[in-house]
Amino acid sequence: MKVVVLVGGVGGARFLMGVKAALGLPAVGAPDGESTHEVVAVVNTGDDVWMHGLRICPDLDTCMYTLGGGIDTERGWGRAGESWTVKEELAAYGADPTWFGLGDRDIATHLVRSRMLRAGYPLSAVTEALCDRWRPGVRLLPMTDDRAETHVVVDDPETGERRAIHFQEWWVRHRAGLPAHAIVPVGAEEAKPAPGVVEAIASADAVLFAPSNPVVSVGTILAVPGVRQALRETPASVVGLSPIIADRPLRGMADACLDAIGVATTAEAVGRHYGSRKEGGVLDGWLVHEGDSADVPGVTVRAVPLLMSDVDATAEMARDALRLAGVWRD
Repeated sequence: MKVVVLVGGVGGARFLMGVKAALGLPAVGAPDGESTHEVVAVVNTGDDVWMHGLRICPDLDTCMYTLGGGIDTERGWGRAGESWTVKEELAAYGADPTWFGLGDRDIATHLVRSRMLRAGYPLSAVTEALCDRWRPGVRLLPMTDDRAETHVVVDDPETGERRAIHFQEWWVRHRAGLPAHAIVPVGAEEAKPAPGVVEAIASADAVLFAPSNPVVSVGTILAVPGVRQALRETPASVVGLSPIIADRPLRGMADACLDAIGVATTAEAVGRHYGSRKEGGVLDGWLVHEGDSADVPGVTVRAVPLLMSDVDATAEMARDALRLAGVWRD
């Protein structure tokens, strides 16, 4: 079976562990020998940013570290066994931005990536090279090799003037506390899907939307021209998992993002935001959490447990998605 998953960061990485486990693959690391199954993750790169001369790719790295066994499991991001000497030295210099911390181990990844990018390698090739070390057991594809960054339009807290700031500043520095007037994937309209993205979707047995942020994770991937068309044309069923449970985000601050685009924080509203493939949208099936309900015209909706409490629970979520896609037989 070939399963393609559109993912963001922490939640997407954990869901990928469940997908692997559902297929009988090790949740962490690559299988010994060949496998009859293939998992391809199309990863959001709208959060990517240059910091201190380094290219940071938070979602790609979170997926790579999580699936490769190097993640800080308590935080859900960054390296295990991390130290912060460089961060402390930068603070001593007063080097901006002071609100974004880079761990010493993590910096090594960014150094390698930045050097390769400056040498002319595309992000997809750089990611493949980095994964040679981590062996995540999943093919990690950036949504695009082009620069497409998410920016947020806010009122400046000091001047009151409306301006756009990078998503990382809004999310990390301000904790999404500044009301967002708009969320804009800058550059996405001119971007192209990274090599392998369209082909993976076209040849998939099932395409899943992880329960990632529908605006700044999955939504940003969908903003890259060619991705929606590939989803509409694939013979595979496309099934999404709701990141909203009992009208609250599963994790993070997705409600602030949904408010910015005028979508209610409910499983039904997010399902309708994605829409049915029969009516120009991107979904065939939509999983909501048990106890929730949703009416999404043209989309088959089922209620199942959607709490990623551990790998086994997440694997069952993945199996439920594959059942709805019509490719899983108990």
